[in-house]
Amino acid sequence: MAALAPPVAAIRVAVRRALAGLPAGAGPVLVACSGGADSLALAAATAFVAPRSGRRAGLVTVDHGLQAGSAERAAAVARWAGEVGLDPVESVPVTVAGRPGGPEAAAREARYQALVAAARRHGAAALLTGHTRDDQAETVLLALARGAGPRGLAGMPRRRELDGVPLLRPLLDVTREQTRKACAALGLTPWEDPHNADPSYARARVRTDVLPVLVRALGDGVLDNLARTAQLVAADTAALDDLATAALAAPPADRPAPDGLPVTAPAGVRAVGGGLSVAALAALPAAVRGRVLHAWARELGAPPSALSHRHVAALDALVSDWRGQGTVHLPGGLRVARHDGRLTVTA
Repeated sequence: MAALAPPVAAIRVAVRRALAGLPAGAGPVLVACSGGADSLALAAATAFVAPRSGRRAGLVTVDHGLQAGSAERAAAVARWAGEVGLDPVESVPVTVAGRPGGPEAAAREARYQALVAAARRHGAAALLTGHTRDDQAETVLLALARGAGPRGLAGMPRRRELDGVPLLRPLLDVTREQTRKACAALGLTPWEDPHNADPSYARARVRTDVLPVLVRALGDGVLDNLARTAQLVAADTAALDDLATAALAAPPADRPAPDGLPVTAPAGVRAVGGGLSVAALAALPAAVRGRVLHAWARELGAPPSALSHRHVAALDALVSDWRGQGTVHLPGGLRVARHDGRLTVTA
């Protein structure tokens, strides 16, 4: 018997680990597959691993309708999926035009909406996407260029909830080259999306221009190091988020939080009578306080997509740089002011 190609083995191991974290007896897992090397290798590995793990596995391919022949390509991916035993299989057309944001953001929004809808139709236990270590490195660089802060530098999580559907990224430790070699070893011909080399897209410029320069200047390990940075920052971000959540969840404080409060035990920041206590907020480390204010603004109804660092910084200034300034305006028509030692929503 021929030896299993190492890239094929690596991807199967990655999928097996991802599926092991799902509850037993849940619905099928659905692979999001464009037909590119990353998602095709993932789908092939899932078709092999899932039945041997006692799970059903299916596939969803999304036709964005942005290129000639896209419907035929999606249909070909769906036919292949049925041939390798994936079930259920869907090819879902979406409309990208008319959505807010640039073309990348609009296509992404349409794609994920379609994937979540398919997952709900089939009672899926999870959606699997083929993001690789290279995608993670690109994400970190783009976040750094945008000044996105720790949450952006944390990159893509291995698991997240997308409108109540678990989204898994099993291949974040797998390279793009490994997925191509796996496809070659399995006799699969992936589709090369021309958008991946289109310089009008920022991610394509990072992929074709920036990363090769970094690799030449700093060595092959730069991609691993960028992905590792994302993993380390993600762990720190999760810990700080937990502290902020605890501070918001604690009972309202009827007296100021003591100075020198340990970071591991943040005081409750809710104020008696509503709003947040300025004294309790001031006692928190700045990194925790910013997260508390961000979460509180979302709790009040500020749309997450419109809530920016600028809004949170203005709220923080009411606590840490108080000079009698006026109302802070938040997205969603919200107004927050400082009065009698509290931050409260005003009419």
